[in-house]
Amino acid sequence: MVRKLEVFWRRISEGIAIQDLWAQFRADARSGYQFYYKEVDSQPLEKESGWHRFWRIARGLFWAMMTKLSPGRRVLLLIALVLLVFPEFRFLWGGNEINTAGLNFWGGVLLLMLLALELSDRVTMKRDLEIAREIQSWLMPSQAPSFPGVDIAFATRPANTVAGDYYDAFLRPNGRLLVAVADVAGKSVPAALLTATLQASLRTLAALDCELPELVARVNRYACEQSLQGRRFTTAFLAELEPGTGFLTYVNAGHNWPVLRHAAGTIERLEAGGLPLGINQALPYGSGTTTMAGGDLLLIFTDGLVEAEDDKANEYGEERMMQVLPSLATASAAEAVKNVIASVDKFVGPTRQHDDITCLVLRMT
Repeated sequence: MVRKLEVFWRRISEGIAIQDLWAQFRADARSGYQFYYKEVDSQPLEKESGWHRFWRIARGLFWAMMTKLSPGRRVLLLIALVLLVFPEFRFLWGGNEINTAGLNFWGGVLLLMLLALELSDRVTMKRDLEIAREIQSWLMPSQAPSFPGVDIAFATRPANTVAGDYYDAFLRPNGRLLVAVADVAGKSVPAALLTATLQASLRTLAALDCELPELVARVNRYACEQSLQGRRFTTAFLAELEPGTGFLTYVNAGHNWPVLRHAAGTIERLEAGGLPLGINQALPYGSGTTTMAGGDLLLIFTDGLVEAEDDKANEYGEERMMQVLPSLATASAAEAVKNVIASVDKFVGPTRQHDDITCLVLRMT
């Protein structure tokens, strides 16, 4: 019997320790509360206090959850809650007293039915999202291109099943190495679809004979056609590295400033460029230049990395990221990516990730 209970518990918990399960639950509870609380009108709550504030929040959360259900399931939930709260009714019928005890059992059954219906929807959606993630993984490069004197590595971690972050590295017909990291506004499926169109347009336009600023301007014109009047803009960083010389031309389209750490330890931030893609179709883009020598390391990242939060809503921040850089002085590109991500994970702990995280490292050897 004890053995069966152990097997049952292992199957339920997947071998996760109790303290980790509790940490997971707290993270999920906090994330769920924040999800529903966004729909609670907090303006009147500022004037409330004590129990009045508690009940206003509870009522707001209740309606926020109810509106996520279909009308039929809302009625089912309401009946289940009534039966659980009032498990027994007594009334007179034809001169006889009728006692309906044990209604809480049927309330539990109705809740279980509702849970089963919601789970079936979630499993179906998850299966579709898994297929979408598989397709997205085909579109993204699985390994960096081989390029003499350059070591490249990248890593991405979606907040949901599919991501709105995009990274790429490939050789253009002019013989230069093109490196790109982008972040489409939003998350999940809508952002992932725009990421796919961004990749297709960049790959197609990069085959044309044009300089990097013109390439970015053409990608921007295409992005403006897909951006729902600027509501789905994309921040991006694109750079071209010339073989042999290490000369780097780059355009920063509203993206987080990448960090170039020279072998001597000096830091350079790459910020020249313009607005995010998809906002202004006629916008010209400026470019910046720098030169990378042996031992130099370029770190490109999306905002999900520096804006990662712990369970107290403290951000990881660029300051902590910069503190990791000295330890990457002799690390390979793959080791550098691993160490940066590990630093974020250590800070965040079990808190659920709220944004896509992408990191690309280019090191001159």
